[in-house]
Amino acid sequence: MGWFSKDIANMDDLFVHTLRDIYYAEHQIRRALPDMVDKATNADLKQGFQTHLRETEQHIVRLQEVFRLHGVEEKGVNCPAIDGILEEANEIAGEVDDKQVLDAALIAAAQAVEHYEITRYGTLVAWANQLGRSDCAALLKQNLDEEAATDENLSRLAMSNINRKAA
Repeated sequence: MGWFSKDIANMDDLFVHTLRDIYYAEHQIRRALPDMVDKATNADLKQGFQTHLRETEQHIVRLQEVFRLHGVEEKGVNCPAIDGILEEANEIAGEVDDKQVLDAALIAAAQAVEHYEITRYGTLVAWANQLGRSDCAALLKQNLDEEAATDENLSRLAMSNINRKAA
């Protein structure tokens, strides 16, 4: 189903499609994070990725609950955006020999992922509220808040020492 598919006839259809998009994305991120943990050399960055892996597991659980509450089948739809972001991150990480520069590249890649997730969750929270689904909105807002906190933590790590050491 594409963004302008005839299968999206109303706001509820759009909400469900976007929910399935982020569900797919979270699964892809869950698969990518262990590799990022392995590649990171900065101990704080490595720990941050491990923490986010655990949070991602919880994000998936919350999404499953949103599917249940909304009464729709739990499934993902292909998300070329997250696939592209993760593919680019993997390619760049494979091209960097300097470990300190690699950590800076990993942060940049992780923030691209976080920004994608923040846009999706922000949209889903707004749409859930518009559809009268405050129960779903509350769960999605928890994911949004955690994604925003992860992004802030990554920025703090980058600015505190990782980018400086890479320069």
